[in-house]
Amino acid sequence: MPLLAKSWRWGRLLLAIAVTAGIPTAATAPVRAATDDGTGSIPQDLTQYVNPFVGTKKTGSTSYDGGNTFPGADAPFGMVQWSPDTPSPQPGGYAYTDHEIRGFSLTHLSGAGCTAGQDLPFMPHVGSVAESPATGPGAYLDGFSHDAESARPGYYGVTLASGTKVELTATQRSGAGRFTYPAGRTASLLIDLSGSLRGASDARATIDKARRAITGYVTGGGFCGSSNRYRVYFSAVFDQPFAAVGTWRDGIVSPGGTRVGTTPAKDTAKQAGNRKQTQGGVQPAGAYVTFDTTRSQTVGVKVGLSYVSTAGAAENAAREQGSASFDTVAEKTRAQWNARLHQMEIAGGTDIQRTTFYTALYHSLLQPNVFDDVNGQYIGFDGRIHKARSGHHQYANFSGWDIYRCEAQLIALLAPDVASDIAQSMYNQARQAGDVWDRWSVANDFAGVMNGDPYHSILASMYAFGATDFDAGAALASMVKGATTVQNAGARYVERPGLADYLSLGYLPDDVSTTLEYTTADFGIAALAGRLGDTGTQATFMKRAQNWRNLFNPAGSWIQPRSRTGSFESRFKPADNKGYVEGNAAQYEWMVPYDLAGLFAAMGGNGKVIPRLDDFFTALNAGPDEPHAFLGNEPSLNSPWVYVYASAPYRTQSVVRRAVNTLWGPGPDGEVGNDDLGTLSSWYVWSALGMYPQVPGRAELVLASPLFPAVTVHRDGGRPIRINAPGADADTPYVHALKVNGVPSSRAWLPESFVREGGTLDYTLGDTPDTTWGTAPRDAPPSFRGGQTSSPTRPQPVTSQPPHHCARRHHRHF
Repeated sequence: MPLLAKSWRWGRLLLAIAVTAGIPTAATAPVRAATDDGTGSIPQDLTQYVNPFVGTKKTGSTSYDGGNTFPGADAPFGMVQWSPDTPSPQPGGYAYTDHEIRGFSLTHLSGAGCTAGQDLPFMPHVGSVAESPATGPGAYLDGFSHDAESARPGYYGVTLASGTKVELTATQRSGAGRFTYPAGRTASLLIDLSGSLRGASDARATIDKARRAITGYVTGGGFCGSSNRYRVYFSAVFDQPFAAVGTWRDGIVSPGGTRVGTTPAKDTAKQAGNRKQTQGGVQPAGAYVTFDTTRSQTVGVKVGLSYVSTAGAAENAAREQGSASFDTVAEKTRAQWNARLHQMEIAGGTDIQRTTFYTALYHSLLQPNVFDDVNGQYIGFDGRIHKARSGHHQYANFSGWDIYRCEAQLIALLAPDVASDIAQSMYNQARQAGDVWDRWSVANDFAGVMNGDPYHSILASMYAFGATDFDAGAALASMVKGATTVQNAGARYVERPGLADYLSLGYLPDDVSTTLEYTTADFGIAALAGRLGDTGTQATFMKRAQNWRNLFNPAGSWIQPRSRTGSFESRFKPADNKGYVEGNAAQYEWMVPYDLAGLFAAMGGNGKVIPRLDDFFTALNAGPDEPHAFLGNEPSLNSPWVYVYASAPYRTQSVVRRAVNTLWGPGPDGEVGNDDLGTLSSWYVWSALGMYPQVPGRAELVLASPLFPAVTVHRDGGRPIRINAPGADADTPYVHALKVNGVPSSRAWLPESFVREGGTLDYTLGDTPDTTWGTAPRDAPPSFRGGQTSSPTRPQPVTSQPPHHCARRHHRHF
């Protein structure tokens, strides 16, 4: 049996054994050393190549710099992310440069650009609770050193300056904690009900001494300053009796108290300087318990979460952990991660490259999150309790503006069952909200941040990549309704701000980025409609997808803002960012992924396009204010692959490898931009494989070159993809020859059938560019206009008059 096949089967076998028998596995199994000869063995424990601290350190001074990830314990797509939070406000909760911890909370978003979650922080404390944590939070911070902490998939541990050792692990819907206190000292544990990073508008907790349990909920939200709200319930059961209990609210500590909740604050001005001041002007509150360390220095706790009820939270923990020990739970989760990581098995490469790759794959599979309880119940966008289909799950936390570009496709490639459930979940949300689709949702409520209408692209891409087990027909009908209905300006959430202008003018006045996001979403609707045989809808939305032409100015060959009267700004510069979200004109020029042939024809052909691209890539991560690539943010992610459409694939190979070699790394500062729930990590994974899903809604793959000598991609329920590239390394990015399933190919792209059926790629690589391979015009990837490869003429000015009435555009840009 081939080595890669053996290793893949080992990963699946380990998962099966661990889950069914609860036997510790990965920690006790011998781990084979990786080799760098291009034919080396595949380590059984791939979690050794995951560094959860990657992305926790800022790489600059702007909000774009650094991954904003968290290092704590999580299962693949898990509801619980039990992770440390440090004092500096950080979207991921943890700033690597901090040296104190304020708590270990149960919910986190990985790599978001805005703060959210970090609900229900647990904090061990050596000593009694005399001063209220609400008015004296500094008394309950604890120092730590990076030398005294460790993390791996499914586990986080740290020994605090007080001498308390904290260990955390997680299942899909619950967490297990182990706290070892110093001998002979008072051992307390605090749960800060209002400790969410954006505060809490309502919270309650009850201590049950007989059951050794604390239960309750917190109502949080406010992601990116939005009106988003959700309620999360918890049930924590300890393995040691409580020596003492108590609560606090505002500045009052109540020893012996067993019930507590937040109440409206009497003097919110008094709390103005307190970072724990919560939403809605409520008094901060929490509960604490102490333990007799003469009985045992170690205290264990099993915590379940639910967005439905405390009973659901308790059942989640009981069903997923039962009587299993902390170590058994941690090893089960480690086995789950190994099974996922073994879906991409690489041979050769250095430890640095392996760590960067597998950490990126790990970050790509953290979110979206399972949102239903073990009994299938979940809370919907209508505030009602629903039940997921038998054998399926409801998911939540969709960073739509980000993940539609390449992460949705990666999940669909590896786990079509998960992707199908994600697609169904998005449709469920929209249906429950009256056929209104969000673009960035948290839990069971709209957040509405960013712009565009990205969920349509996500569903279309997932379907194209084989994730078809969802109600696609009903979803398409709902998508069409959402994309054609002009909502009232006073609606709490508007799916497509400016839709009236878009329908009448064919663009949004003075707003390039939203227009291009809408055209991409329209192409996604057209693509899905075509697959479902709805040719009428396909034609309608394919025509709308060509609205990018209405913003193309032939005078300078730029896609640029246009006024309501049809005029272009005469003082336009490519670095201008007015009318662009998190970018500028130079960076948005290439955001017509489905019709690059049409764009190039409008620009004057490849001879005009390539020099502009060459100038664009003189910097790879220039930020939003320079007319160069900004690969630390989403609008530029497709741009390195654009050269292939201009018959210059060797330039794509060079730029992609430069980015892979210089912008990502294996340490805390190993991500140059916000990971955005796995988006930038997914880009790295695709790029290290040497392929990219350039067109949202389609499954063709544009090619660069593989970083590793051998890769096998195992897909749930599908045939594998095998990549052979003898001699591949960081300095050999250029393709000299390629065979696809044994047949020589001069095309730097793969058809959808390759994704559907799997296959083998055999590369011949070198360290000098081959300026002939893949450069024939016939070898360019397809562009789409009306279902055909496009060969358009230069766009003409729009002469439509503005409507008498139009919806007011309102959306947040973060």
